[in-house]
Amino acid sequence: MPGSTDSSTKTMGALTIGGLVAVTAYTVALGSNGWLWFGWVVLGLVTLGLVATRSA
Repeated sequence: MPGSTDSSTKTMGALTIGGLVAVTAYTVALGSNGWLWFGWVVLGLVTLGLVATRSA
């Protein structure tokens, strides 16, 4: 289903950006947490992989 593919990619992108905002806010308010940044990097890589496979 092409429509759901675009929707899932956009949702994943939105979650990645939202995660970046949340991790950044946490870091500013309470200090850095390496696990949160690691989790965000993994989420970003999964999102990039999803975008790469959808555009291929």
